[in-house]
Amino acid sequence: MKLIVGLGNPGKEYSTNRHNIGFLCLNYFAKVHRITFDKKQGKARVGTGKVVGCEVILAKPQTYMNASGVSVSPLAQKYKITADDLIVVHDDLDLPLGKIRIRRDSGAAGHKGIKSIIASLRTQDFVRIRVGISRPQSPGENAEDTIVDYVLGDFTAEEKSILENTIKSVNEAIVSVLIDGLTVAMNRFN
Repeated sequence: MKLIVGLGNPGKEYSTNRHNIGFLCLNYFAKVHRITFDKKQGKARVGTGKVVGCEVILAKPQTYMNASGVSVSPLAQKYKITADDLIVVHDDLDLPLGKIRIRRDSGAAGHKGIKSIIASLRTQDFVRIRVGISRPQSPGENAEDTIVDYVLGDFTAEEKSILENTIKSVNEAIVSVLIDGLTVAMNRFN
């Protein structure tokens, strides 16, 4: 059984924000594989099903990004999920828009949602599918505020057109991790 988590912020006001690319990717994955988010467990919207013969639990934490671990940890405990069976999909400022990187056992790289999951699980040894959203062009006087405004801003029409293919690629990347394993998936998508 695999726990696949998409990171984002709950609520309609955040639904098309750059920070919510994890939710957007997981929504697409669920739709393609006919899984509905019909349960609320561990402070998350949850759906269960089978994908390529593998039992999966899909989860979208409802705790807001910076407290994602508060949602992921109870789900991992409930379903007896080890770090080996956890896949997290999230945004990455350091990747160009639309690029995907699959990694395991790396630090949070400044991502507060990942930092929260690492702290809650007490391990960083899980698979991440990082989806590039790029950085804002000019950081301005207060770089931290500029970053926050940027990630909580909506994708532009041009960005959305680029991300349509990226979201489909993330679906393929998850399936590849499930079928082929991490090394093959990394070689194919990185």
